Amino acid sequence: MKRVLLKLSGEALAGDKKTGFDETVVRGVAKQVKQLIDGGIETGIVIGGGNFWRGRTSDAIDRTKADQIGMLATVMNCIYVSEIFRSEGIRTNILTPFACGSFTKLFSKDRANKYFAHNMAVFFAGGTGHPYFSTDTAAVLRAVEIDADGMLLAKAVDGVYDSDPKLNPDAVRYDSLSIEEVIEKKLAVVDLTASIMCMEHKMPMFVFSLNEPDSIVKAISGSFNGTEITV
Repeated sequence: MKRVLLKLSGEALAGDKKTGFDETVVRGVAKQVKQLIDGGIETGIVIGGGNFWRGRTSDAIDRTKADQIGMLATVMNCIYVSEIFRSEGIRTNILTPFACGSFTKLFSKDRANKYFAHNMAVFFAGGTGHPYFSTDTAAVLRAVEIDADGMLLAKAVDGVYDSDPKLNPDAVRYDSLSIEEVIEKKLAVVDLTASIMCMEHKMPMFVFSLNEPDSIVKAISGSFNGTEITV
């Protein structure tokens, strides 16, 4: 793969703290992404907002406003992680689908390609810019737009299971399955909208645990330990 989209779970970045950031975890991600970029792999990044906000869990707030709070959570995440990346010697830029003053630049494919050409890690913050779309859907959308060769999904769990491993100790992990099976079996890899987009645009996914040492690098190098979703 020459270009990838890395989707990071907000909760995974929080580590054992569950909220906010665990700098040790984030710095570990930065070191791995630097290996990718130094190896010639162009890397785009989308980060969820679950370490700060999950709007769908609140019935007291209008869904549109709740999703807007979530979009801003992803912007905060990208600003923080981008700065940790910079401290590890990675050049970065943050793109959003809406204006954030001088904090970010507006997304365009041409702008993203220009940054990739300069060996930058490109953060895609702010989701799609619209409510009712998750960061999963935003990640697939950006992956398709930038012509990524695949999506790397770094989660708090080590792959895709036939049931929730937190609730079912006998849950079985898949080593590989097709995107059609994901949709048919309603497996919670990404949401349904994102899954259908992956199927329509033939975007493969590699799902793995961020907690495993060098898991991002392994997903690229062939010593992958997780679930590969084929198209």
